[in-house]
Amino acid sequence: MTKQEIIDTFRNAKALLEGHFRLRSGLHSNRFFQAALLLQYPDVAEKICSELASKFKDAGIQCVISPAVGGLIVGQEIARALGVRAIFADKVDNELVLKRGFTIAPGEKVLVAEDVVTRGGRVQQTVDLVRKHGGEVAGIAVIVDRSSGAAKFDVEHKSLLELELETYDPADCPLCKAGIEIEQPGSK
Repeated sequence: MTKQEIIDTFRNAKALLEGHFRLRSGLHSNRFFQAALLLQYPDVAEKICSELASKFKDAGIQCVISPAVGGLIVGQEIARALGVRAIFADKVDNELVLKRGFTIAPGEKVLVAEDVVTRGGRVQQTVDLVRKHGGEVAGIAVIVDRSSGAAKFDVEHKSLLELELETYDPADCPLCKAGIEIEQPGSK
């Protein structure tokens, strides 16, 4: 898929929102990528995630892990495309943990999958969790990198699309100053 085809797919699903948004990172933005609106269509989720999975087809991935909730469908569809199992991490007291009988074998090659990255905090928590359980993080797959490449990790990470969406510190947010009502979309 070309970059324009990916953007058109997002727009057709009405997943690129405009307004005034508080991101999970605490930053504000005038645009928001609501992956759930894209992923609600199984055929679109399969197509987008298969495209992302193809970037890791030769990486020897044995398992895909996603942080709940946003990454669940992404991880499932990437794992399906790669022919491996999919697990997810639950959030407990703002920390990610393995529950539900999920395990990571020592040395297992694990791909971390997420829908969107802004600063990379949740992805880094997932990377740390894999390592804590003895797994080898073989890469990070993200549908949208809205950090414009600023989110850094010590393993290879690939996205389908880098969106250069402005973010603002709440104290300097021009949308706040203009009195535009703020929304907090996402999984909260």
